[in-house]
Amino acid sequence: MKNLLLVLAISFISITSHSQEKNESEKDYSKNVSTLNNTIESLYHVISGEKGTERDWALFKFLFKPNAKLIPSWKNKEGIYEIRYMKPDDYIKNSEKWLVENGFFEKEIHRKVDTFGKISQVFSTYESFYSEADEKPFMRGINSIQLLNDGERWWIVNIYWTQETERQPIPKEFLR
Repeated sequence: MKNLLLVLAISFISITSHSQEKNESEKDYSKNVSTLNNTIESLYHVISGEKGTERDWALFKFLFKPNAKLIPSWKNKEGIYEIRYMKPDDYIKNSEKWLVENGFFEKEIHRKVDTFGKISQVFSTYESFYSEADEKPFMRGINSIQLLNDGERWWIVNIYWTQETERQPIPKEFLR
């Protein structure tokens, strides 16, 4: 009986200790998704940082609904537009090293929101910089972001984007 009590006591201490460690390492991101605005701002903030700065990938993943997609589009060598479907983990795998090695800031310069019920479509115009101190962006484009409010929080369902080109400038209605 003493052995059983000892084993139970050790198990309880171990579980309690592990639970406390886990809780201390987990961050509460609920404020980041409490409003549509907070969710969009968190998206831009989490991928942005100076050269050498690690990103908070736990927050990045928290923004997305399971099975969400990130969908870049681009014109191939033949002049045909293509798209690629990525999960948030794919985006991290493909972008993490480049973001840290080069520095990257994506700043929203205009937003158009359409909402029906619990779904929203956001056209978010962005400018990209290597450093926050840069004055001229090296790239601009539009993120088409689809979101869902499930009654508890906002979720990013998809981000579909394309970059501005000389032949395809951003329309005036999507600029400041």
